[in-house]
Amino acid sequence: MTIQDANPPKDFEGFKALLVQTEPQMPKRLKQVAAFALDHLDEIAFGTAASVAALAQVQPSTLVRFAQALGYSGFSELQAVFQTRLRERWPDYRERLDVVQQDARAKAGVAGMVDGFAEAAMTSLMQLRERLEPAALEQAAKVLAQADTIYLIGQRRSFPIVSYLAYAFGKLGIRHMLMDGIAGLGPEQVAGATENDAVLATSFNPYSPVTVELTARLFHRGVPVVAMTDSALSPLAKAATAWIEVAEADYAAFRSLSASLCVGMALAVAVAERRTAVRRKGRG
Repeated sequence: MTIQDANPPKDFEGFKALLVQTEPQMPKRLKQVAAFALDHLDEIAFGTAASVAALAQVQPSTLVRFAQALGYSGFSELQAVFQTRLRERWPDYRERLDVVQQDARAKAGVAGMVDGFAEAAMTSLMQLRERLEPAALEQAAKVLAQADTIYLIGQRRSFPIVSYLAYAFGKLGIRHMLMDGIAGLGPEQVAGATENDAVLATSFNPYSPVTVELTARLFHRGVPVVAMTDSALSPLAKAATAWIEVAEADYAAFRSLSASLCVGMALAVAVAERRTAVRRKGRG
């Protein structure tokens, strides 16, 4: 691939925009690093080239090639972008997490597991507050509020999120259709979606092929799509009218759902409020 001009972004948002633009042309190993970088921001900022390479399951030289492909002189210059992002966050973020981790390690058995999962949930929620883009959330709520019917698509780990939204929308009187995929009827369950409706799809790495395929199909048919996913490189982000970044922390390789459910609850209430406001205005 062609190496970018040697004047790369010094801020994280600029880096992310450049990465989204460049990633499709990257070789397989560099794409692997790209996905890791957006999913492990703190590890890139705090780690050494050797430790980051080990976590990303690549050679340290691959990190250097990745940085240079984006126009940076090497891994250290790229790492400075992630460190600058950290300086804009709460200064005691790392210390707070260290205290929680020490408390969790001091406990054994089920209580220790509860602490571990609680730590992952807290980390997820803290990251959500840092990364959430208000404009993206407002756009998502606007798209969903204008829909006649909201189609909910989420499989595997994402299914609890959309099933909760189906419950919430039902209680709030919002017309919806949950694609549960029973008997392999997922495509048939969303076949009636039109440009007057909207899709709310959620999936996280490794992305559900069914969710990705159906969402892309509906998007290309002109159905507005709101995606909740974990990376700007996600296939859902690339086929969405609006998308919200939600990255979950994990404990013992089991990822939290705390941040995703938090966003889902906010969207459900925001959609209901917007629809109520429209009805009141119409009566006025």
